[in-house]
Amino acid sequence: MKKLLLVVDYQKDFVDGALGFPGAEALDGPIAEKIAAYRAAGDDVAFTMDTHQENYLDTQEGRKLPVPHCIMASEGWKLYGKTGQAQDKKRDMVSMKPTFPSLWLGNWLRDQKYGQVELVGLVSYMCVISNAVVAKAALPEAEIIIDAACTAGPDAALHEKALDLMEALQMTIINR
Repeated sequence: MKKLLLVVDYQKDFVDGALGFPGAEALDGPIAEKIAAYRAAGDDVAFTMDTHQENYLDTQEGRKLPVPHCIMASEGWKLYGKTGQAQDKKRDMVSMKPTFPSLWLGNWLRDQKYGQVELVGLVSYMCVISNAVVAKAALPEAEIIIDAACTAGPDAALHEKALDLMEALQMTIINR
């Protein structure tokens, strides 16, 4: 069975930048270890990257969340820490997305025929849940896994609600 680890938006601006929050940095080691384990097993790793342009504040998201972040090629746009160092730029698929979910990712996943997709990264109740739903829609028979120990959000209550919702959507939540 083909397996994929999808690292969602583990970028500097979500860890210690414009939208960073306490505890986000603690996910770095576990995510990097998970990347290494997937590679050692011969499985695939892919990344999503929240990607905005200089006109971010003029977009719908920018008007609702007026905090410029993940501006393409800025320091905050880059993957964070050990996770960023673990990326294999020649091998790993990267989806640069201008909003929470990635329709491009869904189309790509559908063509890959994965039997399992595991998601880690940030923010659990925004980009992780959005892309988990996209993965479920693209691969309805695949097991969609969310590692609760490798995702978080600045609002602990919303984080728990997101895990509950993903479980209700027949996704597997591990390490909760």
